[in-house]
Amino acid sequence: MAWLWLIVGGCFEVGFTTCLRYVDGFRNVPWTLGFLASVTLSMGLLEVASRSIPMGTAYAVWGGIGALGTVLVGIAFFGEPLSVVRGLLILGVVACIAGLKMTA
Repeated sequence: MAWLWLIVGGCFEVGFTTCLRYVDGFRNVPWTLGFLASVTLSMGLLEVASRSIPMGTAYAVWGGIGALGTVLVGIAFFGEPLSVVRGLLILGVVACIAGLKMTA
């Protein structure tokens, strides 16, 4: 169950980084509230998962999910480029996350 919480927490990390794009110095209240809710849930779920998963592994997986998800959101919704090199690097992140899970 801890791995599920960690994955969900990583998804909320994608939510708070996406919200951060729109908070406008925390003047845009709806996006700021979304940011605050997402960061609270993300960190809370990381804490819950780290009770059963070694903290270094949990943090690396959580951060990797957030980084990977944020890159994919940027490509899908904000017109960021996807090149062969970026694609290979994204696959490298996924491979590292999978490796950490298999060795935890």
